[in-house]
Amino acid sequence: MEREPMRIREGYLVKKGSMFNTWKPMWVVLLEDGIEFYKRKADNSPKGMIPLKGSSIHSPCQDFGKRMFVFKLTVAKQQDHFFQAAYLEERDAWVRDIKKAIHHIDGGQRFARKSTRKSIKLPETINLSALYLSMKDPEKGIKELKLEKDKRVFNHCFTGTCVIDWLVSSSSVRNRREGLLLASSLLSEGYLQPAGDTSKAAAEGLSDTPFLDLSDAYYYFPDSGFFCEGYSSDDDVVLKEEFRGTIVKQGCLLKQGHRRKNWKVRKFVLRDDPAYLHYYDPAGGEEPLGAIHLRGCVVTAVEDMPDTKKRDDDNILFEIITANEIHYYLQAASSTERTEWIKAIQSVARTGK
Repeated sequence: MEREPMRIREGYLVKKGSMFNTWKPMWVVLLEDGIEFYKRKADNSPKGMIPLKGSSIHSPCQDFGKRMFVFKLTVAKQQDHFFQAAYLEERDAWVRDIKKAIHHIDGGQRFARKSTRKSIKLPETINLSALYLSMKDPEKGIKELKLEKDKRVFNHCFTGTCVIDWLVSSSSVRNRREGLLLASSLLSEGYLQPAGDTSKAAAEGLSDTPFLDLSDAYYYFPDSGFFCEGYSSDDDVVLKEEFRGTIVKQGCLLKQGHRRKNWKVRKFVLRDDPAYLHYYDPAGGEEPLGAIHLRGCVVTAVEDMPDTKKRDDDNILFEIITANEIHYYLQAASSTERTEWIKAIQSVARTGK
């Protein structure tokens, strides 16, 4: 029986049409031997397949000056495919995995993540997938908490110390040193994700170990409802009573109108349930002026839009493309704020309803 190709990475990207200069959100799946793309995540049949054998990847790609974080895949028949990620780290992660897949298939090898077992000498009897399921067990697994640090609240999260405590208490390891090695392996294989600056810095190689046995190093399960939020103001209490979801992020942004193409300042409130980005008159008023449904949307940074005047010299724009392909253009106050909004919207789009 032929083995199905491994799914290496998947997620929404914006893809350029092969014939026209149109950019549309696609659910993209990176396999060992190719890239499949679907109109929606729930679709059973892909709209297309790009073979990786003999391909090359180019990043950064400057072919489209107004679109940021674009990478280009050139297949063996010299046909180019263009994809746009939401932010720098996401683009680099896709490019890194695609490069590795191309290298393996051209060399006649199977794709494999970093050889964790060799580097930290894990016993062959350890099944990381089974261990991950045990860690997520609602009764006996690691408890997901709401943790606060640096004026931010991390939801559905846990500390590095909690992970090591659980590994020791469940007899998965003999001591905390072995627990640190096993947790580093889980992190490397994607079963755990870093949350917050401390754990992210360690995962990026800025510490002695990629995983930290610390009470202020936060982690989460990749398929959990994790999100991060700032402290809420007194005004938020009224809004929370009006809507079910927790406020993930809020603040003022410039929004382009759909009809007149003019820009206005709006107060935006992002909630996780339902997955909507509501916008209000910043001068006051409890009733929203409108809402953007985020479930299945794609959000990306852009430099400028066609057929519209630039707002100013510091044009920190991003674009939300909804599941039914409505385009919204928003402008943040800084590149850092833009990235924060993009990541928050991405999180809600994945986990919200």
